[in-house]
Amino acid sequence: MNLAETLNLGCACQTLETPRLREQLETSPALAGLTERLAQTHPHLFSRSAVFLDPGVQTQITRAVAAIERVVALPAWRQQALARAPEIARLDHGPAGVFMGIDFHLGDDGPRLIEINSNAGGAFLNAALARAHRACCASFPLLFDPQDQLKTLDEVFVAMFRAEWTAQRGLAPWRNVLIVDDAPQAQYLAPEFELARALFAAHGLQAVVADPGELQWRDGALWHPAWPEQPVDMVYNRLTDFYLQDEAHTALRLAHEAGAVVLTPHPRTHALHAHKHNLIALSDDAQLAAWGVTEADRDVLRRVVPTTRRVTPEIADTLWAQRRTLFFKPAAGFGARATYRGDKLTRRVWEEILAGDYVAQTTVPPSERLVRVGEQTARLKLDLRAYSYRGQVQLLAARTWTGQTTNFRTEGGGFSPVVVLPEPDQPLH
Repeated sequence: MNLAETLNLGCACQTLETPRLREQLETSPALAGLTERLAQTHPHLFSRSAVFLDPGVQTQITRAVAAIERVVALPAWRQQALARAPEIARLDHGPAGVFMGIDFHLGDDGPRLIEINSNAGGAFLNAALARAHRACCASFPLLFDPQDQLKTLDEVFVAMFRAEWTAQRGLAPWRNVLIVDDAPQAQYLAPEFELARALFAAHGLQAVVADPGELQWRDGALWHPAWPEQPVDMVYNRLTDFYLQDEAHTALRLAHEAGAVVLTPHPRTHALHAHKHNLIALSDDAQLAAWGVTEADRDVLRRVVPTTRRVTPEIADTLWAQRRTLFFKPAAGFGARATYRGDKLTRRVWEEILAGDYVAQTTVPPSERLVRVGEQTARLKLDLRAYSYRGQVQLLAARTWTGQTTNFRTEGGGFSPVVVLPEPDQPLH
C-alpha cells in the first residue's frame, strides 16, 4: 500500500470542528443557524474524517477528466451522442454546463471511472467543508491545501458561471440568476441552494431559489415573480429531468429553445457527457481510434474506464453468467437509482433489467476509509468526485458510506474533503 492507502485504513483521525464548519457555512446573515439545522436534519451529511489521496492518483484523475473533455469535443463523438438524444439536445447556445461531476472508485492499480454527472450536486457544501477541515489543521498548510486554492474557490465558481453567461450573451450585463429544482426546499441538498444564492448575492447578483412551476414564458422572455420588472437572465439548473420533458418544465424548455435564458447545465450537456451509453464508447478503444482520439488520450482512458456494454437480449445469457463481476445501471439514470450489483441480482430484477435500457459495467469495488464512530472504529466505502468545468478539475471531494450504493445515512460517513499527500521528499509544513 502507498502512504495514502495506509492512512485511509489505519488512521481514524478527525479534523472537523463544529465552530470551524459554522464559520465556513454561515458566511452571511441569511445563512445564520444553518450549521445547527444541518445537525438536526442532515446528521450524516459531513464526515469528520478527511480522505487521503496519493499525488499520482490525483494526476491520473486530472488527465482523465481532460482526456474525456477532448473526446467529447470531437465531431464524431458529438454525432453519435446526439443521434440518440431528443431534438432539444442539439441546441448549442454556447455554455458548456457548470459542475460536471466525474466519479471514481480507487482500484488496486489506480482510479476507475464509475459515472459522469451533468449537474453534480455538493460543490458548494464540499468547498465549505474542505475549508473547515483545513482551518483545524492550519499548522499543516502543505498537507491540506498546498497551493492555497480553497480560499479562492468561491471566486472560481462565480467566474465559471460568468463564463457561461459570456458564452451566450457576450458583454451584456448579467443581473440575476435563478437556482431551479423541483420542490427545492424538499430536496436533500436544499441547504446548498442557499449557499449558492448567498454567493451570487455577495457578487452583486440578484439570486432566488425557485421551483420551475413558478416560471412563466411570455413576450419572448422567462419571468419569475421575484423580478416583475425584468426577465430571468440565467438559470442554474438542478433538475433531473435532463431533457425538460416534464409538463411542469414547459416554460423553462421554451425559454431554452428560444435562447431567451442562459441555462446551465442544459440538455446538450447531459447528452454529450452523462448518458450512460457514453461509458460504452469511452471503453471501446477501437471505436475511439476510429473517431480520431489520440493514442495518448486512449492510453489514459484504457487505464481509467472499465469495460461497459449495453444490456441486450443477444448477450443476456453471457451477462447473466458474468453477473458477479458486473454492475448494472439504467442508461438515463442518476444518483445510483435503480442500479444493481450483479452478485445481488434476482431473476425478477434481471427480467426488469432486460426490459429496460441498461448498461453493464465491470465492477470496481470501492476502496475504504477507517472512521471513528463513537468509541469504536468502522471501515466505510468511499468514492471520489472531481468537480470540473471545461475539462479542468476545480475540486476533489469524497463520499463515505456503507451499503450497496452511496448514501447519506451512514454514521461517521458523508461528504469528506480530499487531502492530496505531498510527494515523499516534500515537507508537510
